[in-house]
Amino acid sequence: MEKMNKKQAEEKINEFFEKKHDKEEVRKIKKVAMKYRIKLKDSRKKFCSKCFSMNLKFRKVKSNIKTVECSECGNLMRWKLK
Repeated sequence: MEKMNKKQAEEKINEFFEKKHDKEEVRKIKKVAMKYRIKLKDSRKKFCSKCFSMNLKFRKVKSNIKTVECSECGNLMRWKLK
């Protein structure tokens, strides 16, 4: 891991989530965010919390709760809509 300050790490993370990446790269960028105490906010909804895959598919919206399923491991994630 290269040395950088918090602002540089935040820029790197924002650039990273503009494209799709594989599991290992997502895991590494999450570690960078944890190291510099950067909140991923809405970016954390772009990958599976269990296997770190970016292959998510929309399932349904019910009572202002969005349900998304991971295409690889089948993990279901639910988020409140604002």
